[in-house]
Amino acid sequence: MGTESDAPEGASLSYRKILEREMESALKEINRPPKGVFLSGLSAGLNLSFGALLMAMALTFSGGFESKLVQQVTLGGVSSIAFLFVVIGQTELFTAHSTMAILPVLDGRATIGELCRVWTVTLVANLIGCVLFAGLITLVGPPLGIIDADAFGTLASALLPYSWWVIFLSGMIAGWLMGLVTWLSAASRDTVSRILFVIIVTAVIGSGPFHHSILGTTEVLSAIFLGQDVTFGEYGHFLLWTTSGNIVGGAVFVGLLNYGHIALAGEKQDIEFDATEE
Repeated sequence: MGTESDAPEGASLSYRKILEREMESALKEINRPPKGVFLSGLSAGLNLSFGALLMAMALTFSGGFESKLVQQVTLGGVSSIAFLFVVIGQTELFTAHSTMAILPVLDGRATIGELCRVWTVTLVANLIGCVLFAGLITLVGPPLGIIDADAFGTLASALLPYSWWVIFLSGMIAGWLMGLVTWLSAASRDTVSRILFVIIVTAVIGSGPFHHSILGTTEVLSAIFLGQDVTFGEYGHFLLWTTSGNIVGGAVFVGLLNYGHIALAGEKQDIEFDATEE
């Protein structure tokens, strides 16, 4: 890779410096003990699940939105708060790793086996966090009156009744957007910029709603636990194709393409101008 100044330019860093940041972060997690990755991933699954709770609370307290547009914008906005917990808190989310962890493999600094290991540990930890939080919602939500069971039925119905290829492509878009979140966060020079990037981009995921394997897991499992008309078979179908789509969206449309355009950018050209007097 060519050399370039590390100094920030304008509101963000140079593209080579962004890649260096992402590569360094990915290598740190790949070389981290699996127990540490697991605990961080468990925390991410728990924290992101607040997005599902906030969406269900919005549906419950609104008493029904008069406009579908207002409903989706509201759901996207409140769900983005939970993504903020994860990204700013720097816990390990699988859909962020689908972008980051592939970079060292493309650069020859890590193996496919190491990539699969960090993906597996992160995904399993995230999902366990979702299961635990869905159980907590089931025990606490209805007695407190902060959610109606039907609210999670509504959220689940927006994710499940689709063919595999629709879920896959929707998941690909969500993974693409999450990849952009990690890339733009790495480009940010300050916390305020990072917060704005996270809120704006992740709100699109919730507004769609596009299929996100971790956030969607809490939505669907909560619907199952609360006795909505949802089966574990439907959840399995959702998880398989959503996860596959998330991987392709993050790894290909952000990780591979951004790495490729930087690696093929060539060396920095120094151009000197001679000062002449008229």
